[in-house]
This record gives sequence, C-alpha cells and structure tokens, in this order.
Amino acid sequence: MLGRVKELIAEVEAFEANGTAGVEEFRIKFLGKKGIMNDLFKEFKNVEPASKKEFGQLLNDLKTKIQEKIDTAKDSLDATEDSKSVFGDLTRPSQPLNLGSRHPISIVRNRIVEIFNRVGFTVSEGPEIEDDWHNFTALNLPEYHPARDMQDTFFIQTNPDELLRTHTSSVQVRFMEENKPPIRTISPGRVFRNEAISARAHCIFHQVEGLYIDENVSFADLKQMLMYFSKELFGKSKIRLRPSYFPFTEPSAEVDIYWGLETETDYKITKGTGWLEIGGCGMVDPNVLDNTGIDSKKYSGFAFGFGVERIAMLLYQIGDIRHFFENDVRFLEQFKADLK
Repeated sequence: MLGRVKELIAEVEAFEANGTAGVEEFRIKFLGKKGIMNDLFKEFKNVEPASKKEFGQLLNDLKTKIQEKIDTAKDSLDATEDSKSVFGDLTRPSQPLNLGSRHPISIVRNRIVEIFNRVGFTVSEGPEIEDDWHNFTALNLPEYHPARDMQDTFFIQTNPDELLRTHTSSVQVRFMEENKPPIRTISPGRVFRNEAISARAHCIFHQVEGLYIDENVSFADLKQMLMYFSKELFGKSKIRLRPSYFPFTEPSAEVDIYWGLETETDYKITKGTGWLEIGGCGMVDPNVLDNTGIDSKKYSGFAFGFGVERIAMLLYQIGDIRHFFENDVRFLEQFKADLK
C-alpha cells in the first residue's frame, strides 16, 4: 500500500496541464467523490498499526501535492488567457489608432481668446452657479427690475438666491471687484437660459464677453475693437451696430456681421438677409462701475459679448445649433483636421 501511494506522488509531480478540461479531469480523478484519495482514506483502517503513521503522512503529502498542482495549473492557464485577451493574435496586422478631435465650440473659443490675447486681453473665469448680486443686481438689475424678464432663468430650488448664470457678465463683476483699472479681460464660458430648443436656439450655450475699462474710453474705441475682431476671425470687416438695450451698458447696440448669401446654409442661418447677429455691446453703465467699487467719474469702459455657437455655425456652415450638443461621432469626426 505504501508503494502505491509513492507511485501516485510521482504521478502527481509529473502531471502537466494541457488545458482547463485536463486540470478538471485531474482534480476529479484524485479529489472527486469517487476519486483515488477517497479510496485511500477508506483503506486507512485496514493498514497495520505499525505502518499507520507513515501511511498517514504519505496520504497528507499526496493530498497537498495534488492541491498545489491544481492551483499552479489554474494560475498558469489564467495568465495565458489574460495575455491572449490583452494582446490577441500578435501575427495580425496592427489597427491604426483613432485620433480624437476637439469640439467645434472649443476650437472657436480658443480662436477668439487668441485674437483678444494679441491686443492685451487676459482670460478670467467664474462659477456657473451664481448668486443674485453678481448675475443681476450689480449689473444694474435690482430686484423686480422689468429687464430681468428678458432672461428666463434657472433658479436653484434649495436656495432662491442661487441660479445658473445667464451670462458671463457675472465673471466681469467679480473681476472688477478684485481688480482696479486699467482692466482688459475676456470671460469665456457656458451659460444657461430657460428657452425653447430649436435649430437656432438652445437652453445651454457659450459666450465670450469682453471688458475694457480705463480713462477716456469712447464708443469709437469699441467700434474699432469689434472691426478688428471681425477682420481677424472672419476675414471681413463689414459690421453694423443696431441700437438696443442692455441694463448694464449705455448706450447699447447689437453687433451684426455681414456674411453674404452664397449657400443654402447662409440663407437658413441669416433668414435670407445675409446678416447674422453675433452679440451685443455698449459702454459700461456708470452704476455698474460704482457697484463694483470703480470711480465712474474718472473711468469709463466698454463691454461686448459674442455667442460662440452662432460664430461656429457661420465658420463651419452648420445649419442646426443642436448638433453641438448631441455628441454624434459622425459630426465630431469632421473637426479632426482642426485641433487648435
């Protein structure tokens, strides 16, 4: 009987796994309910007393070697399968890596920032969840002011004083509170308004607002800055300023750029006029300067704001603003060539 156990130990030591099925067959052969180990333990009672100690030690040694052999074989097979799943067939031709692309909104935003950086404007940023003071009151929109109805606002339900900012002018207020003139900054960012979604409008959109404050700043300086921007971004300097109203600027104007009517998309996004509104502008209201601690008798300034989506629609001939928010890979892949 002792010789039989020693032969089994040698068999276990010589075993080599040839797959998961082979390991399972080996386990059942030795450790199954009708396996060899179960039969040997049954024979233990028939072993002579003088040999029981040696026989028992050999049985334990055999069982340990069987379990170690099974564990080692399984670990080896798992490692092999993991390697195959990671690397696959190394003889196959490699697949080209798919390059990502910047979102068209990011591309246009970066271009606008670069244009104004060249004339000394720095970038300032602020929170998207704002308080009433920075979004409305400091901008000459006190409580119950009728102009607040011009912007349908998303308020935070748990705190009526907090809201999703409706413009990045709130960033300019924060900048004026923390800095003294001369001030020359632009504030790019995402804003929110409770508007119906259509091909030309969305409840989420992006703005780039600019602010320049110094002594003796005039409306002529504002017009020259807008013409410079239009020429640099669009290659066209034909703009028009239509009188308008904004509570935080006086006088105020809408900024239109003439794009022309060369394509069907031009007709669609300009409503057949060739002109497209890209933003608003005006001279900073003295009340806004005083609200932020700047002497309105000494300093003056101008502000402007552009809708990034509108500009991107012009540059890339996109007829529907909703494409920017749908994350359609077929749409985004068209901008791989422009990674700025």
